Amino acid sequence: MLSILIPTYNYNIEALVSELHAQSSACNIDFEILCYDDSSTNLEIIASNKTINLLKNTTYKFLDTNIGRSSIRNLLAKDAKFDLLLFLDADVIPVKNNFISEYLAAFTESTQLIFGGVNYQDIKPKNEEMLRWVFGRKREVVPLNERKKSVYLSFLSCNFLIKKEVFNSVNFNEEISLDAHEDLLFSFNLKENDISISHINNPIYHLGLESSEIYLKKSLKGVKASLTLAKDNLIHVKYTRIIRTFHNCKKIGINFILALLFPVFKNSFETNLLSEKPSLFIFDLYKLSYLCYISKNE
Repeated sequence: MLSILIPTYNYNIEALVSELHAQSSACNIDFEILCYDDSSTNLEIIASNKTINLLKNTTYKFLDTNIGRSSIRNLLAKDAKFDLLLFLDADVIPVKNNFISEYLAAFTESTQLIFGGVNYQDIKPKNEEMLRWVFGRKREVVPLNERKKSVYLSFLSCNFLIKKEVFNSVNFNEEISLDAHEDLLFSFNLKENDISISHINNPIYHLGLESSEIYLKKSLKGVKASLTLAKDNLIHVKYTRIIRTFHNCKKIGINFILALLFPVFKNSFETNLLSEKPSLFIFDLYKLSYLCYISKNE
């Protein structure tokens, strides 16, 4: 029936697994929960996570080598024994106490993939984590009716249910060397293969907030990865807003102006983005000017 698949790295998943196990047991279905640890380094977290092996139908497996986010998801799917695969990130928790039954009720014979959505808690985090929280609440929390208008770009891999045969036809791309934006490439491949995404209101809370400083670095790495994917023809240049905007700037010749902005205003941008009131307009300009800056000689 249902295989729940959770990749983890240096994150305590006891509460998540306990909740999923209780909900799945209450549904009176055949299920398994597979948790694969991508070679964590925190010994205390590893020891805590090992205790989930005490739960029936639950496996915690430690990988001796870090294989990356795409490969570990593919490995989980390969080892899963049931036909329905529920992928969840480690740093989430279901919003609803009928999370599992909601997914099962929504999945029909013709369904290929369902995305339940993502949410963020209302309680403000520490100031040094504000950027990730603000971005998540304003850009990733998308109302169901809006998600249905852009079914592929509003997809995130932190919370989705998919048929195993469908997943095996696409998989996460392990060939790319970029450890960023595997979600983006996966959703583009879903679209190119005419795999339909159904959207329902069955969200998880995203709990794991990086510091604003770490998130800034990841964001620059992510937009650079998006540009590389487009250059390598792995996604279309018009598929994401920032790459589309970047190419439009090149067409009308203002990319050189934006390229000059990045080194001049970088520190000012970061002062705002690392503050307790980060501006997403500045965040967008920060990333776009960075793309223009690193591409100015091309």
